[in-house]
Amino acid sequence: MRHFFSMFNGLARSFSMRRGKNSSNGDGREAAETMAKDAKKHDMILRSSGFVNVDGSNNLASVCSKRGRKGVNQDCAIVWEGFGCQADMLFCGIFDGHGPWGHFVAKKVRESMPSSLLCNWQETLAQTSLDPDLESDKKHQRFHIWKHSYLKTCAAVDRELEQYRKIDSFYSGTTALTIVRQGDIIYVANVGDSRAVLATNSDDGNLVPVQLTVDFKPNLPQESERIIQCQGRVFCMHDEPGVHRVWLPNEESPGLAMSRAFGDYCIKDYGLISVPEVTQRHITNKDQFVVLATDGVWDVVSNQEAIQIVSSTPDKAKAAKRLVEFAACAWKKKRKGIAVDDISAICLFFHSSHHEVSLVTTSK
Repeated sequence: MRHFFSMFNGLARSFSMRRGKNSSNGDGREAAETMAKDAKKHDMILRSSGFVNVDGSNNLASVCSKRGRKGVNQDCAIVWEGFGCQADMLFCGIFDGHGPWGHFVAKKVRESMPSSLLCNWQETLAQTSLDPDLESDKKHQRFHIWKHSYLKTCAAVDRELEQYRKIDSFYSGTTALTIVRQGDIIYVANVGDSRAVLATNSDDGNLVPVQLTVDFKPNLPQESERIIQCQGRVFCMHDEPGVHRVWLPNEESPGLAMSRAFGDYCIKDYGLISVPEVTQRHITNKDQFVVLATDGVWDVVSNQEAIQIVSSTPDKAKAAKRLVEFAACAWKKKRKGIAVDDISAICLFFHSSHHEVSLVTTSK
């Protein structure tokens, strides 16, 4: 932790001296972006497809993204090992764009969220005193630090996206499901209808799924209530029974199939929000891995099927690819006549063996 602070604050001071600024927040953002550039340079950041297993890390992340039959692939992902220059931290996220500019929106949020989160986390941490004698309270405070940082980050990212003139996000947006692993704790933040599922061993030794997130669909009671109070509408089209969408008060648009997203400013005043649900989980020896995937997976694959596919893959580095390919085949069997959605997944293993693979990353 001290190493991180010395590096982060050192970078911030260098920016301040070089530019004569007094804004610590601006310096912190630039320092975070510099860390991101350095991580890219040293192959610590993986995008879209491939795997990463850094020597000395307990993590192995397998990533795969496959274009559907709706046009350009609007899904994207990121894994950042050594997040914030800390050996025990990792950031990973999966983003599912939608609308005419959805692929641009997803990539923009993928680029801006990690650095913004890192900056806000460092700033919040610096303002919070953690009592080393109160270990239980310390864990509680750490969660609230991450939650506050995520809330601040998501608000800032959505605000910046609206002001970013190179991308028209009025009728386009993206979901965002991200995880920060810090030691034996994972912090999960979800905006939209992607899903995180943990695979853990039960007391009888069987591998069972634990869903860590809520699919934020418009028909969830708390979501539909908020939308209706904001004068938005929630209903299914006649040719899509069971698929609830969000609509403007007096128009048959935009018809969003999720109740939380970045962008989509046409309906932000009518109940759509970009506020994340933030949770935490302590990782034990029973917990084996977590799967983060877009709805292109979960629309045709159950939680149990997903963890069985991943756990039965001999080469962990190929686990995400095998899950994505299974989902692609399932679409053809279960959703005949419906265009296959983009399908993306991240499999993050908690207890990887460093003898299995060396550091290899592939970006697309």
